[in-house]
Amino acid sequence: MLTIYGVYRSRASRNYWMAGELGIPFKSVPVIQARRLADPLAEDAPINTKSVRFLAVNPMGLIPAIDDDGLVLTESLANNLYLARKYGGSLAPADVREEGLMGNWTMWAATEVEPHAVRIILTYDDRAENTDEGKAKIAAAAAALGKAFACLENHLDGRDHIVGDRFTVADLNLAEVFRYAMSQTELFDRHPKVKAWLARGQSRPAFKAMMEVRSKEAE
Repeated sequence: MLTIYGVYRSRASRNYWMAGELGIPFKSVPVIQARRLADPLAEDAPINTKSVRFLAVNPMGLIPAIDDDGLVLTESLANNLYLARKYGGSLAPADVREEGLMGNWTMWAATEVEPHAVRIILTYDDRAENTDEGKAKIAAAAAALGKAFACLENHLDGRDHIVGDRFTVADLNLAEVFRYAMSQTELFDRHPKVKAWLARGQSRPAFKAMMEVRSKEAE
């Protein structure tokens, strides 16, 4: 059975959404971020990213990680590419060309989009979005995202999905990266095709089910 390590309020959301789309059974181990605990090494602390138990799974101490019948993977976006490839179906690549494209777009999102989008979400997590420093960080990150948004807007001209004519792991991976920038409504308004594409992905039952569980977790 697939085991997913990580709370839903983390990058593990990507893997939980993917498992839902694939309709596969999984076990959830809700590893929490150590930074959210006063003393992550306390005897009564919940399992977290500094717990010995979790470090045995991922020595880097980062979530998520997955264990699929003994195969341990520790990069959220790569985890999804693997799950799509193993379990197949419409989310998986139909041929080697699609596999290349899905990998390319996923790496693009990880390198060109996520670093800037994460700065935005972390500023909100720190409740610093209304401070001068926070506003400056968000503005700089949003400006840096402009090129990537324009690239995706152009790619979506005449198509509804990232690869092929259907929702695939590429759409899911990119949607979870772009979600971190959703507070920047002006950026999405300037790129209506990106906005509509993200809304389509987030209207899927598996995404809604994942978010429902996520909403019940402590912030």
